Order: sequence, then structure tokens, then C-alpha cells
Amino acid sequence: MTAQPETDLWAGFDAIAAEEVTGPVWDEPVPLGIRPDLPGFPVDALPDWLADMVAAVAEETQTPADLAGCLALAVIATAAGGRAVVCVRGRWREPVNLYTAVALDPGNRKSAVFSLMTEPLMAAEKTLMELSGPVRAEAETTARLAKAAADKAAAKAANADASMRDQLTADAIALAQAAEDIAVPSKPQLVADDITPENLATLLAEQDGRISVLSPEGGIFDIIAGRYSGAPNMEVFLKGHAGDMVRVNRQGRDAQHIEHPAVTMGLAVQPEVLESIGQIKGADGRGLLARFLYAQPESLVGRRNLTPDLIPDDVADTYTRRLGGLAMAMNGWTDPVLLTLTPEADAVLLAYQKVTESRIGKGGPLAAIVKWASKRDGAVARIAGLLHLATHPENGWTRPIEAATLAAASHLGDYFTAHAQHVFDAMGADPAQEAAHQVLTHLRDTRLTTFTKRELFRQLSRGDFPAMSDLDPALALLEEHGWIRQQPPPPRTGRGGRPPSPRYETHPRLARGA
Repeated sequence: MTAQPETDLWAGFDAIAAEEVTGPVWDEPVPLGIRPDLPGFPVDALPDWLADMVAAVAEETQTPADLAGCLALAVIATAAGGRAVVCVRGRWREPVNLYTAVALDPGNRKSAVFSLMTEPLMAAEKTLMELSGPVRAEAETTARLAKAAADKAAAKAANADASMRDQLTADAIALAQAAEDIAVPSKPQLVADDITPENLATLLAEQDGRISVLSPEGGIFDIIAGRYSGAPNMEVFLKGHAGDMVRVNRQGRDAQHIEHPAVTMGLAVQPEVLESIGQIKGADGRGLLARFLYAQPESLVGRRNLTPDLIPDDVADTYTRRLGGLAMAMNGWTDPVLLTLTPEADAVLLAYQKVTESRIGKGGPLAAIVKWASKRDGAVARIAGLLHLATHPENGWTRPIEAATLAAASHLGDYFTAHAQHVFDAMGADPAQEAAHQVLTHLRDTRLTTFTKRELFRQLSRGDFPAMSDLDPALALLEEHGWIRQQPPPPRTGRGGRPPSPRYETHPRLARGA
């Protein structure tokens, strides 16, 4: 047998001696809630002019491309939503409106990205208002004159003698009906910000069944949760995504029916908001959560380039021209165009469907998010329609969607799937995880080397831990991950009384504030 080197023997004796003095040697602790490596936004899946703008905005603002990329899909959906439908096969139809939600902490320049990406839509909206001005003025004047003529006829009938009253009454009724039938167009509006469900329904009725909610904040979720009504109100958001009929009741007017509403949402929220919306009553059960395409990129704060390249003028000009042109070209359509697939594109989508189906069954990798995953094939079809229109903004409605476009949409579908899995994991995370994080942060900040359970309870917020027993899951999880360990209880004296509070040691890394 080979003799052990003397230096190794002395090292072993030193370790034993240290353990006798300080206790067992600590292993490396296991981090709580390790963030998975999520894919970055596939910018190359977008048409060139859109990809160039997304990359340039991300560079100038030093933000993840995910933010501008998801918003790019939302602005194209704003321009085309409600005006195009993808015909997959049989009676399967997918409108091209989308709900996207990107989660980023404050300080990530979300407002700047929104301003850059939505500016052409605001310009198009202003142009549409200017163009509609004469039409609205003519309709308002015609309606006012018709109403005055009807009122004059009614007064004349009321004062007529009996022999003429019936005929004059009939004339007055005909004029009143004609005045009622004159429709005065509403001012065109493409984009709304935080808006109540009731006002959203009214806007849908005024804007021929389509509207977009684009916001660098997540206030719309508070509204859905019942900020003003006291109870969740998500009906119009559910139907506005699916295209199901919405009934609008407005004071002083007859009820209106919007046959195929198309609501688009492009939101940027704080990560905590995504976790909290899972708690909205009915949001999961009724499918609201399953309608969103989520992204939670890693922030660049702390490693941003302070002298980035600015957006090239030609990139910005091309983006403005093409996006504005698409919005203007499709604005006046009342019946949506039907976008078909080439046989090759249909084959790509069918292959994607087979992958989805194989993964959503019991025990499959997507079984945990089956409600969301059951809609991902439809989301890919919608994205394909948007990419197609963005690729051919002048005449996309005259040609079918090609296989390459469907493949690019599938790539985006995979991206959103990975992020959805992460977001839904966070929504359904074990409450002990959050409590353990709070305790771990406290121990790191205070650099305690030992503590009793009672001492810890007194130091923490009663709002987070109302009773001492509320600490048990967090302490158990921290001990399981190697951040703390319980010391053996001292021997009992036999005098009775309350047992001593359990005492814990903390990992040496916490004593260093690491």
C-alpha cells in the first residue's frame, strides 16, 4: 500500500481539529430559485426592415431585444388586427391580433422603447383623423339638419287640424327615422392606454371592432382585477382576443353587437406583476393567462454600453414608412381579408402541431402549462399572418403565406414557449420560496452567525410572518439548501417550563454578506 504523504496527513488532522472547534465543515450552499437560461428574442425571424429597427432600438436604448421585438409584433397587429384572418384548414381561422407581455424591472427604459416603436402608429392615427375631418363634418351637419327637419315636421303635425294630422305625422316619423339612420363617424383611434373594460367595449364599437392597448406599464391588469369595479372584469379581453361577439350597452342608445372584435395588447410590466396576475380570480380558469405571449429577458442594467450606436436614419425612415403605410392601407377595410397558406406552409404548421400534441399530454414537457400550450399553434398561425403582412406590406393580402414565413413563426413560437414555462413556474411557485428568500436576505444583511428562531421572528416583519410557526417552511427550505443548520438542543434541566427556542448556525458566506 502506498504511504500517504505527510502533508496530507497533517491537513487531515487540521480539518478534524477545526471541526471539533467550529463544528462540521460547511458544503457549498445551493442557490434558491436558479433562473433558467432562456432564449433571446429571435430577431432574424422578423422581416428585414422590422428586424433592423428592433436591433437598432435595442442598441440605442441598451435594452434586451425582447422588448422591442415583442412590441414589433404588437404594432404590426395594431396595424392589421381586425383586418386580416389566417385560414389554416377547414373552418380553422385565426385573427391576427396578439397579446404580448414583457417583464422587466424599473430602470430598463421601457418608455423610450415604446415611444420609438409606436411613433409611426401615432403619426398614422393623426393622419387618419385629419383625413376623416371633412367626412365627419359633413355627416354631423347632415345629421343636425335632418334632426331639425324632423323636429319641425313633428311640430307642424302637432299643430295641424285633424284632416291633415295623420299625413303630417307619417311625414314626421319618416324624417325622424332618416335622421336616426345617419351615422356620424367617430374620430379614428388606433391605440389606447390603460382603459376600463366598459370604455374598451365602447371604443371597439366606435372603431369598427378593433383597438389596441399599448403601455409601458401594467396598470391594465389592476383594472382587469377590479380596481374600479371591485370585482374582476375580463369578458371583453377574453372575447376581444378570440373574436367572439361583444354586446355593447351605451346610455341613451340601442345596444350594439360587435361581431368579430379584435383587441391587441402590447405591455411591459414589472416581473412581480406577472406573478400577481396569476392570483386574479378566474384569470387562469377562464383562459386570460393562456392568451398572452410572455417574455422575461435578463436586464442589461449594470453592463450597458454608455456610448451606443444610434438608430440609423434610413432604418427609422423605412420603419416609419412601412408600418405607417400598412396601417393606412388596411384601416378602411370592413371585411377582413382571408390569408391562406401554401401547401408547404401548411405542412410546416402541421408538423409543429404534432410536436405540440406530443408534449401536452400527461407527463409531457408542456403538461404543466397545457392551457397556454393548447393555444400556441394558433398563436404561431397569427404570428405567421403578421410576418407575412410585414414582409409584403403593399400587397400581402393578395398572396398566400409561404413555408419560410411559417418556419420563422414557429421559431418565435418556441421562444415564447420557453418564456411561458418560466413565467408560469413563477406564478405557481411554492410560497416557501419567497419566504426563504426574505429570511436569507435578512441573514445576509445582518451577517448573523447564529440566531434562535424566536430572535429571528422578532426581527422580521409581522406582516410577512404573523406567527412564529410561519417561519418553519422557510427555515426548512434554507436548511435543505445548506444555508443554515440547526444546533443540537441543550440538555434539559428537569425543571420544566418552556423549551428553549431552536438555535441555528448560518453558512460562513452569510457572515461575509455574500
